[in-house]
Amino acid sequence: MDMAEKVEILAASARYDASCASSGSSRRSKGGLGASSPSGVCHSFTGDGRCVSLLKLLYSNSCRKDCAYCANRASADIARTSFTVEELVKLTIGFYRRNYIEGLFLSSGIFSDPDIVMGRLIEVARVLRERERFGGYIHLKAIPGCGEALLRKAGLYADRLSANIELPTASSLALLAPQKSGQEILGAMRFMGQAEAESKEDRRRRLRAPAFAPAGQSTQLVIGASPDDDRTIIRLAGALYGRMGLRRVYYSAFIPVSSDPRLPILRSPPLIREHRLYQADWLMRFYGFKPDEILDEGESNLSADLDPKSAWALRHPDFFPVDIDKADYFQLLRVPGLGVTGAGRIITTRRAGRIAPEDLPKMGIVMKRARYFLSSGGRPLDATDQDGIARSLVATSAKPGPSPHAAPAPHADQALPQLEFAFP
Repeated sequence: MDMAEKVEILAASARYDASCASSGSSRRSKGGLGASSPSGVCHSFTGDGRCVSLLKLLYSNSCRKDCAYCANRASADIARTSFTVEELVKLTIGFYRRNYIEGLFLSSGIFSDPDIVMGRLIEVARVLRERERFGGYIHLKAIPGCGEALLRKAGLYADRLSANIELPTASSLALLAPQKSGQEILGAMRFMGQAEAESKEDRRRRLRAPAFAPAGQSTQLVIGASPDDDRTIIRLAGALYGRMGLRRVYYSAFIPVSSDPRLPILRSPPLIREHRLYQADWLMRFYGFKPDEILDEGESNLSADLDPKSAWALRHPDFFPVDIDKADYFQLLRVPGLGVTGAGRIITTRRAGRIAPEDLPKMGIVMKRARYFLSSGGRPLDATDQDGIARSLVATSAKPGPSPHAAPAPHADQALPQLEFAFP
């Protein structure tokens, strides 16, 4: 099989992994080839509007595991192939020199023992870094079940690592991916989180220690392949941010790629649900919302008609209106139509004097939503009743913006919700 055929097969096999967006790395090349900038790489748009590109491939699409939802499952009737280390190195350098890519995302099917698979991925990264002096972005998939020494070595060459948990409960994994171990996946996450924290502490103390995966770790959850509700998914994501120190949880709407009686029959992928989960994730990461605030007790799923922040505001009319002259930063963040930039501008501007309502649109505040929840001088900006507000918000439900690439630091003492997964 020639190289073009391998690229076609292994690029197609990698397309279902959503956890390849990247950011936060500041690896610098000293006289070598390429550089990884904090703005990030992959087929995505950065906050300043630039499109960045990433070579996204599998080392091999041969796999011992037979996960029901996976296009590369062992029982799938597909063409199988693998790269060699040298082929992948030459391909990455060749694409980079032609300005096709800015970095590499490399995963693999589990074609052998986890240590062997992880070792091959690491060897690709090692040769790129040491022999080719490649300073661009590298994202490696962490293979659950491999040794901690290999994970530590991977973190020295890669900018980001990711171990995909895929399904939000142990029972769903047992049903759809019985050969996978949730505890192995969480164990890999825990080790990578600890190694990253140790690396940061060494650098804080000005020790000459190499950075461990400076862009952190991420994971992916498949949405709609199992019967798990949004509350379960949100609580798991919150726990992963709080206990494992993940930078991102990615949500991938289930696309039926194989026939299996264990899988649901869908007319179309649940893209609206995926969209709402990303919005809820945003609230946890940047707006100070706790997982159990996003959905009230008794609610299982996010609204398809309203973004989660607007839905929360409608359920808590006692919290509003928020006074633009007195509210603190986190109170302002609860206002639909008001983001981190707008809240910061209000706090900064009012130090110089009172803010007039007509000044708010100039600060980037979406007044078609925010006006129902703000007051000035003790008077609401809009006196529309609750039913009218609800109708208006449904018509203008918020879309997520570009991601400020950051994450809360892990808190070892954070109380975990009662999840089916037992965190190590």
